[in-house]
Amino acid sequence: MRLTVLAALLVLALPSVTLAETSAPTVSDAVAKAVADPARQADQSDDARRKVAQVMAFTEVKPGQNVLELMPGSGYFTRVFSAVVGTQGHVYAVVPNEYAKVDDEGVATIKALAANPHYANVSVLTQPAAMLRAPESVDLVFTSQNYHDYPDPFMGKVDPVTLDRQAFAALKPGGVFVVIDHVAPAGSGMRDTNTLHRIDPAIVKTQVESAGFVFDGESDALRNPADPHDIKVFDKSIRGHTDQFMYRFRKPAK
Repeated sequence: MRLTVLAALLVLALPSVTLAETSAPTVSDAVAKAVADPARQADQSDDARRKVAQVMAFTEVKPGQNVLELMPGSGYFTRVFSAVVGTQGHVYAVVPNEYAKVDDEGVATIKALAANPHYANVSVLTQPAAMLRAPESVDLVFTSQNYHDYPDPFMGKVDPVTLDRQAFAALKPGGVFVVIDHVAPAGSGMRDTNTLHRIDPAIVKTQVESAGFVFDGESDALRNPADPHDIKVFDKSIRGHTDQFMYRFRKPAK
């Protein structure tokens, strides 16, 4: 009963969501329970800012599913995905070799998480940035704040369309690809990926759809109209509060 009440309260807090065919997603009991997991107590002070319940509802992640998470960082979302999918599901945390060279601390953190028995359903995959793959077909491919990294020099200048095609191949029919990233000025394309660490949402949509995906909706949960879009995301005036788009794409069922 307590979880049902918590889920209802989280639903009331949901910002507006624009979807292709459905109304605003509800926060399931599985998501509410995962967010409330005592094992992620250290993360919970960031939940209101990062809108974790809304993000999880938008991804449509469910118990028993397989998730492929790109560049998981400290594992903030990994911990929630792990709790939602449960013992019958799995989370594959992908750390590109190129990224590992510049974030030793992050790599050590996510490997330590996967070694924790509480997260026995999490595996860390290290692989070239240009060769995304999973040991089995997955229901969800998820990337937060790192789609813009792929075309940059430190990642080997990977064409994002290559990433999109590999995400498409990794997904089961009907599976979803969720992209969250920092908004760049309209019309800027990929101009600011290596400088401001932002990307134009319009080019992301064009690239992902070119790989065979169908646009399935967007959420305003992480939008911030006060972000001027022309400063680095690490600027102290905006860090942690950037304007972020959240897109969901679906692999056709047939």
